Amino acid sequence: MSTAATAGALAAGTAHRAAESPGFLSPTGVEITFLLVGLVTLGAAVVTVTTRRLVHAALWLVVALGGLAVEYLLLTAEFIAWVQVLIYVGSVVVLLLFGLMLTRAPIGRSPDADSGNRWVALAVAVAAAAALVWVVVDAFRTTWIDLDGAPSGTTEVTGASLFQHWVLPFEALSVLLLAALVGAIVLSRKAEAGSEPGAKDAAPSGPATRTTDTRRDQEGAR
Repeated sequence: MSTAATAGALAAGTAHRAAESPGFLSPTGVEITFLLVGLVTLGAAVVTVTTRRLVHAALWLVVALGGLAVEYLLLTAEFIAWVQVLIYVGSVVVLLLFGLMLTRAPIGRSPDADSGNRWVALAVAVAAAAALVWVVVDAFRTTWIDLDGAPSGTTEVTGASLFQHWVLPFEALSVLLLAALVGAIVLSRKAEAGSEPGAKDAAPSGPATRTTDTRRDQEGAR
């Protein structure tokens, strides 16, 4: 009798936990939105690498990166979402567009924008995507994000964790970026300093030579 009662209690507890645990058969509005935005992002990424119009590829890249930012927002990762918008959409894509404009890239179709290694690139992309999906699923198989609970990816929480537990690597990265910036400035100043003496020497040589030739012509005419 006690064994039957214990088995009944365990079965009731398992059923109660199964009813409370989230599942794929009862998706919420956030999960449906996440899936739809993911499909749009995937489509934009595919168009980015398959189109033969360079400007269209850059614009579709904006859509893909913006879709990733929306996915981060849906996962309550507010800080990463805004970093995605500021750095990738606001800096990288703008740099690509400026590069296309300065190089006078063709607006229409570019026949040379295609490569003969398309199938090799597709195989590598599929293998990398499969490996990434397998790693993520294996690592977070039983992990669920409580979207209705306390936010864990907001700027406040991320900043507190960053400056409490990761302040030394953060400052080291800041010094590294500062050193790279100073090095770029020093290299550019050296290039300018090396080109200035030649320009100064070449500037007076032209007028002086022309003046000497003019005087010689005048003396010959006399």
